[in-house]
Amino acid sequence: MRARVVAREVLDDLAQDDPHAIQSRRDLQRVHWAMGTRAILLRGLQGMSELPQTGKRMRILELGAGDGSLMLGVARALAPTWAPVDLTLLDTQSLITQETVANYSDVGWTATACVRDAFDWAAGPGGANRHGSPTTHWDLIVANLFLHHFEGAELAGLLRAIADRSDRFLACEPHRAWLSLLGSHLIGALGSNAVTREDAVISVHAGFSGGELSALWPDVGDKWAVTEYAAGLFSHCFRAELIQAD
Repeated sequence: MRARVVAREVLDDLAQDDPHAIQSRRDLQRVHWAMGTRAILLRGLQGMSELPQTGKRMRILELGAGDGSLMLGVARALAPTWAPVDLTLLDTQSLITQETVANYSDVGWTATACVRDAFDWAAGPGGANRHGSPTTHWDLIVANLFLHHFEGAELAGLLRAIADRSDRFLACEPHRAWLSLLGSHLIGALGSNAVTREDAVISVHAGFSGGELSALWPDVGDKWAVTEYAAGLFSHCFRAELIQAD
């Protein structure tokens, strides 16, 4: 498979209320089902070293959270065994409904929507805010089908900001391989619209393979233990854990 080619996806340029965008976001839920994304995320999270003990609330941030439905499925599976969670769902569009927030509450997670560009978040102060108070530090940051939108200095800078502000990170991205590319061309079988069909192919070409994310992560082997691996038929995961994280 050739080197990464990052191109802007069609959905990125559609208005939030565009009917094609609305349908494409619905399509993505079926895509996640076909890819087994929820199960892949669960295995990645369950494979992490010990997270904060029951009783201590965890702080989790999802970058590029969309409508929050994927992480809700993860929350429902993990809630019985995990400590309570304060979850921030960050996205450039306001897609989190009050019903979704209530569904998180039903499993003991407090969900807060944050409408903000990830690079504005990354460019913010790292150690303390302008008032001298510490900025939010996360027990865990999660990104799903998000990192492949970026390359070069942008991607490296985003990963540095994640490393500065978290103890653990898990990303699930498209796997750049011939089988994934074949699957992206067949996605119409799920009933996907033209936007989703075109974006699926773009996503695979921009996906990851080998140790491409590990090579960009700071302080590998010094402060961080990292694992990068293909998952399922079409996904590529990257997991980073701060060594001796509190």
